[in-house]
Amino acid sequence: MAAHNTSSVIEFILAGLTDQPGLQLPLFFLFLGFYVVTMVGNLGLIILIVLNSHLHIPMYLFLFNLSFIDFSYSSTIVPKMLMSFVLKKNVISYTGCITQFFFFGFFVISESFILSAMAYDRYVAICKPLLYTVTMSPQVCLFLLLGVYGMGILGAIAHTVNTLFLTFCGENLLNHYMCDFLPLLEVSCNSSYMNIVVVFILVASDIGVPIVTIFLSYGFILSSIFNISSTEGRSKAFSTCSSHIIALSLFFGSAAFAYLKPPSIIPLDQDKVCSLFYTTVVPMLNPLIYSLRNKDVKLAMKKTLGRITLSPMELQIEKRDENF
Repeated sequence: MAAHNTSSVIEFILAGLTDQPGLQLPLFFLFLGFYVVTMVGNLGLIILIVLNSHLHIPMYLFLFNLSFIDFSYSSTIVPKMLMSFVLKKNVISYTGCITQFFFFGFFVISESFILSAMAYDRYVAICKPLLYTVTMSPQVCLFLLLGVYGMGILGAIAHTVNTLFLTFCGENLLNHYMCDFLPLLEVSCNSSYMNIVVVFILVASDIGVPIVTIFLSYGFILSSIFNISSTEGRSKAFSTCSSHIIALSLFFGSAAFAYLKPPSIIPLDQDKVCSLFYTTVVPMLNPLIYSLRNKDVKLAMKKTLGRITLSPMELQIEKRDENF
């Protein structure tokens, strides 16, 4: 039975990060800055990949989708969080809460699987370089992306259905800055052990399957790197993976710490701080990690900025030279 058929709650109040008045304004400007950097960084990376033909390869196709996912799920969470710093009562309707939870689940699960697809791409590039073009063909890339977003949709539906079985009998203050399962569970009047078990199993699969894929990929990658005789060759191979490893550590470390534990171990107040990393910090850092540590992206940035300063005649000459 759907929750809205029996629940007396038609809206929730989001408590936000803190109830201390002196911190509201500084936190608003801090996270507004984070959000602006996230939007500019991810949109900038998307535009660079679209405009530069030398980035039209599988590695950057996956990076394009990572930036799109980061942009989208940050936009699902942060604007509503910013409102909690400036409004005395940050209200969200029951329908809006469930909708936010669904899209949050979709994008965060999609992110975990796109990161595992990127790990597989690095495995093929380093361990099977001669077969890279064939193995990572457009058809294979499309299949991987369909898998990424397919798992995102399935996971989001499963989490949302689990949430719809909760009913709310009057208490509507969510001790969080977004609609997530644990704060909803805390105010529910029919929560059960099974609800917690279901969400734990779902999160374990959403994180566990990509982590196994990533560990297997990097196991083979490390084995291949250690077999490279030259120090320069090993260094070059490591450099192609370093950005991805940093992104993996930030995302999966914070997500696992927030969810793969009994709710009683970490209070929700501290849990909110944990969730900040993968909802606001990671989407902001990903484009910086991949642009500042990537020679191809730096080259594309210089090339694009150079085109902006060129006159129309110079731009035509450059395009003609590229065609030759």
